[in-house]
Amino acid sequence: MAVANPSFLAEVARWRANPPVPSLEESRTYCAQLARSHYENFPIVSWFLPRRLHQHFFNVYAFCRWADDLGDESGGSFEALELLAWWKAELHACWRGELRHPVYVALHETIHQFGLTSQPFLDLISAFEQDQTVSQYETFAQLKDYCQRSANPVGRIILRMADADTPENLLWSDSICTGLQLANFWQDVSRDHQIGRNYLPREDRLAHGVSDEMWASRCSTPAFQALIRDEVDRSRRYLIDGQSLIQAVPPWLQLDLDLFVQGGLRILYEIDRIDYRVWEQRPIVTRGAAFRILAGAVCRSLRRWCGR
Repeated sequence: MAVANPSFLAEVARWRANPPVPSLEESRTYCAQLARSHYENFPIVSWFLPRRLHQHFFNVYAFCRWADDLGDESGGSFEALELLAWWKAELHACWRGELRHPVYVALHETIHQFGLTSQPFLDLISAFEQDQTVSQYETFAQLKDYCQRSANPVGRIILRMADADTPENLLWSDSICTGLQLANFWQDVSRDHQIGRNYLPREDRLAHGVSDEMWASRCSTPAFQALIRDEVDRSRRYLIDGQSLIQAVPPWLQLDLDLFVQGGLRILYEIDRIDYRVWEQRPIVTRGAAFRILAGAVCRSLRRWCGR
């Protein structure tokens, strides 16, 4: 069950009380500070992203962070759904030019500069709403539909900002984003279980002989390990199938995209390395591994440039 975060709820109450609208500069600073304080495996903005785009990435991330926290830190499904409805109303108000919250003040600039549509943002909110009413999935098709709204919209927003949202690129981006989302699910099996969520499809669990009772025991049996291995392999295929996108986007985005793909593959490697015992240990990307991923991405980027 989700646990209420008093400091976050105080922040929510502050902005729902309709205080004076912050300036654009104050809102930019708010989003940047939020983004810089919440990354885990990799920074939201790397050193290689053009400086002119840093703030816009911060703005998009801040929207996602708030929506995610409204779902996970409100203390219960009823409260979360009520707050997500408020956040959705603020999104619609933003598109009308009615700006109140610092995230939307900053995001409004990004929306207009890049001609963003509201649908990807609405899709993200719908996924967080679904988290309040759906705690497990019967089929992988249902889980993939969730990924199409919880992860894929972010890639689509970034491609629009890069003026690279061709139909083929969107398909590759969806494959990468779905692969990353799945990798995070398998990384966080134990954490999700603690808050009453299970993203491993029931049909896959039963096909591997992992009954509901075995699942509840939180034990890495051979059957459970085989289940995670197959899910890891499927996630890896999604990431690999989308890698063609790296060379199809503008040069300024290639290295960052490479980093995210390799970061996802590294998470899957770490799950392999612990023999799929994700109940007992949460696999992480160490600083040393992150440095090696960065070095490899830089080398590949240089080879692409030298081959031009």
